[in-house]
Amino acid sequence: MKHFFNRRENIVTEALDGLLMTSSNGRLARLDSFPDIKVILRADWDKSKVAIISGGGAGHEPSHAGFVGKGMLTAAVSGEIFASPSVDAVLTAIRAVTGPKGALLIVKNYTGDRLNFGLAAEKARAEGFDVEMVIVADDIAIPGITQPRGVAGTLFVHKIAGYHAERDDDLKTVATHAAAAAGEIVSLGMSLSTCSVPGQAHEDRLGADEGELGLGIHGEPGVERIILQPVADIVSTMVTRLSPALREGASHALLINNLGAVPPLEMTVIAKTVLSSPLGRRVRLIIGPAPMMTALNMNGFSLSLIRLDAARDAALMAAVEPHAWMPAVERHEIQTIAAPRTAAGLNGAAVAGENTHNRRLITALCEHLISQENELNRLDGRVGDGDTGSTVATGARSVLARLDTLPLDRPAATLAALGDILGTSMGGSSGVLLSIFFTAAAKAMADKADISAALLAGLDRMTFYGGAAVGDRTMVDALSPALQALASGDIAAAARAAVAGAESTKTMTKARAGRASYVGERDLAGVADPGAVAVAGAFGVVASLA
Repeated sequence: MKHFFNRRENIVTEALDGLLMTSSNGRLARLDSFPDIKVILRADWDKSKVAIISGGGAGHEPSHAGFVGKGMLTAAVSGEIFASPSVDAVLTAIRAVTGPKGALLIVKNYTGDRLNFGLAAEKARAEGFDVEMVIVADDIAIPGITQPRGVAGTLFVHKIAGYHAERDDDLKTVATHAAAAAGEIVSLGMSLSTCSVPGQAHEDRLGADEGELGLGIHGEPGVERIILQPVADIVSTMVTRLSPALREGASHALLINNLGAVPPLEMTVIAKTVLSSPLGRRVRLIIGPAPMMTALNMNGFSLSLIRLDAARDAALMAAVEPHAWMPAVERHEIQTIAAPRTAAGLNGAAVAGENTHNRRLITALCEHLISQENELNRLDGRVGDGDTGSTVATGARSVLARLDTLPLDRPAATLAALGDILGTSMGGSSGVLLSIFFTAAAKAMADKADISAALLAGLDRMTFYGGAAVGDRTMVDALSPALQALASGDIAAAARAAVAGAESTKTMTKARAGRASYVGERDLAGVADPGAVAVAGAFGVVASLA
């Protein structure tokens, strides 16, 4: 896989410097032992309170350095990618930030982290520092395991410990709250891909239709492979595994964590699905969805839950300085506000009417466009953003869904209704352009009952607002010659003209409108414009029914 980096051996130090350069001025700093010892710490720290230290291998960004700041971590110690920091690095961090009130180390339950942080803690105690350590083992993926992994639920402990330290509680109190929290966190991860380490050869162990349930944050194999399925089914499986580990009758905080590469669009679908599940009824506070404990570019997510009480509620809701922490929100219902409606819409002015021929024609056109969804997407994937087929099919499905409400016996009203439907449901520039086309055609048809002239009037308004003309490599290249031919009354000639117009776009290596205008000549050569192809297909349907 491809990555943005300079030299593999410098990627972690350059990333940490990038964090420091883009953080609030003067809030974060690094020790001068950098880059051999990579410690990010609060620049304003005066050692008057309990220090909270965590860390681990890089590759989990924004963890851990991204959570350094007032209200959370005092310092974060980083190793190389997926490698625990050394004992010397951890001990240096302890020395740098620990004052009379001591320090708490928060450690994920991996052998390297336990050993290196543990030995550093022992050495620090021998030097006279008051140090406690809490180990987080929140992963429930492997039932009955004696040493569960520490994963994204660790962030709950960062937040709770940081809250109590900021309140100036003593070390014993801070450690007690942190340990109690660590004992009541459950997490489970799911991914559709393995992660890829920059500079290393990547081999995805998963098939095209496989995902992994219960995998760690270092690319370790999951507990089981599952067949790719709708997110509702994936979430249902995860809920089934998580629910028995939760205390009955209690309310919980939920952390919805992006493991690195899930698009925000999909993460919010996941969030909606989780909160609509039986598990959602047990959630009162929500954190995320957001990338908070990632596994480089893993295309997956994890769910972490902790039982709430008054103290944890206050701790999780408290404002903090680190921008990587997503503020917790209370579970709430979706608020809806009535959309403004026109008088025509309220009074139902466009009364449905029947015309068998028009019904058959519109049905055939819509069914054809829906059948071409994948092919039009394929074409658009080569010259645009790959969604023309889906956009057109969405519009066609919307028309079919409202077919019984259309005034099919009144052509002008039918054209106006089509303009309304496509403008509302189709989306993108195509939806707006076709809405303009049908709306303007409806106005012309109402003035004079001449369908060919009306459609040409619609084309005139569409090209005026859209700016495209014949030769610009758009649907106009098929639509304009077809409508010109239709004006002579020859539907077959119109269909032939549409096909010829669509074919002509294959030789147009410079687009002057639409998303294809951002594509180079090499990629456009020999590929027909998908909008023009859709128009040609539509005229073919009209001709076949004539």
